[in-house]
Formats: sequence, C-alpha cells, structure tokens
Amino acid sequence: MEIYLVGILIVMSLMLIAYALWPKGESDAEVMRRRILGKQNNDPNKAVLGGKGKESTAQRMLQKVAPLAIKPVMPKDAEEVSMLRIKLANAGFRRENTPTLFLASKTVVGVLLALIAGVWTLSAGKTFNDVMMWFIGAGGIGFMLPNYWLSTATRKRCEKIRNGLPDSMDLLVISVESGLALDGAILRVGDEMRNVHPELSEEFQIVTYEGQMGIPRSEALGNMALRTGIPEIKSLVAVITQAERFGTSVAKALRNQAEALRTKRRQAAEERAQKTTVKLMLPLILFIFPAIFVVLLGPAMIQIYQKFSEMGK
Repeated sequence: MEIYLVGILIVMSLMLIAYALWPKGESDAEVMRRRILGKQNNDPNKAVLGGKGKESTAQRMLQKVAPLAIKPVMPKDAEEVSMLRIKLANAGFRRENTPTLFLASKTVVGVLLALIAGVWTLSAGKTFNDVMMWFIGAGGIGFMLPNYWLSTATRKRCEKIRNGLPDSMDLLVISVESGLALDGAILRVGDEMRNVHPELSEEFQIVTYEGQMGIPRSEALGNMALRTGIPEIKSLVAVITQAERFGTSVAKALRNQAEALRTKRRQAAEERAQKTTVKLMLPLILFIFPAIFVVLLGPAMIQIYQKFSEMGK
C-alpha cells in the first residue's frame, strides 16, 4: 500500500511540474519564430515590451537544481558540449539552456527511478543484495532513458525532413525556373511548406534569416546540413555549392537532385516491402502455424486416441 501511495505522489508531482512548465498558447507564426530564433517563452524582449515577466516556481526550482544535477554528467571539454548541441539540434532543440536541461534530466530520472526501485524492494521485503541490484539497475536505466528519447526524437524528425525533401525540391526548382533568385526561392519554399512539412520549412527559414544577417549562402546551407544531420541535405548543399562555383544551371542541378531523391525513396520503400516476408516468418512460426496444426491435426489425434482406448479395453 505504501508503494502505491509513493507512486501516486511522484506522478502527481511530475504532473504539477509539467503543468507549470507547459508553454502558454501562442499562434503558429509566433511558435515558429520563437523556435527558429531558439528563444524561450519568457525572452527578455517580450518582458521589456509587456512589463516584467513572472517566472513560475517550477522554473525557478529547475534553474537552481539543473547546475547541481549536471555535475555528475558534465562533459569534459568544449568538443563534447558542441557534439551534444549538434545532437539536440538534430532533434529540433536549439535553446541556449537545452544541453543543461538534458544533462540534468539524466541525473534526475536516474535518481528518481533508483528511489522508486529502492522503496518498492524494501516494501516487498527483499534482501539487501536484491535491493542494491534493483537500485543500481533502475538508476542505470533511468540514466540512459534520456539518450533513448533523444535518439528516437532525432530519428522521427529526420524521417519527416527526408519525406518532405523531394516535394520541397520540386517547388524550389519551379521557383528558380520562374525567375526567382535562389534566396527568394528558399524563402518561398519555407513559407509554402509551413503547414505540410513544418520541420523542413523551419530549416529553410533559418537559412533565410542567416542570409539576411550577412552570413554567406554556402555557410548558411552548411549550417542547415549540420543541424539536420541528414545525408540527403548534405548532398543538396554540395550540389548547390558546386553549381554556383562552376557557373552551371542551379535549376537543372536541383531537378536532377530531386529525381535522385525520389528514386532513392522509392528504392527504400521497395527494400522495406521486400523485408516484410522475412519479418513475417517469426509471427507465422510462433502464432499462426501452431493454430493451423491444432485445427488440422486436433480431430485426427482425438480419433486416434479414442481408437487406442477402445483397443485397450
């Protein structure tokens, strides 16, 4: 009974913290602008325009706890911090305090699961060795859960960007062939794809904003390839850079790249379809074949058993 009460209290506490940190309702344009700039909901500009903003209690507690929680998992040098920022950017998180919160979550989740496992094993009357085994195992699992969440989020976002890339490439080709400059075409694609492929639209808008700030186009496109971490984006950036360097037609290069992406996506779909037959073997052997054997051989086995019983009498 005590373990259930502890679990309910922990869940209620997490729900209250999540509610306190949940962002307020904003328009789609405001959310997109804030995500592109990597700002939080309570940025300084908004506070100056609308008066002094008030931070919630949960946010103040998180800001105080995070520096203490990241000490056990703090990266050793700036290179590891940079790699962590790139991984978080690949998942779509670009805020300044995102690495701190991610590292803190590893410690917090690990300690939380370890405490839950310890309380459960103690209430169940386990031995000291069992308690320590569950305590260390749950702590290790909780420590690795944020990494699994980050890899899952990165994989989903990369898949969404990869699926929207051929359509965006076609629209980019049409815009360039209609007379727009490449920068204008990228801005146009970013605006048009906002509702269909918001992740890719966001990346194109970041490229536009970086160009408006004076960053060279090749560098801005290279930053997009680094943020996404997708080989197709890197290939696209290389094609555009090479076409501009040698003075060839950008529209033709983009069209060839779009056709290559569609071909690659179709081949990947065919490969997944071919793997389906192999993946079906396990459920067929474990679940379907035994049921078929029971239906086909069951009546015959019953009759054979009855015959042998009659012969024994």
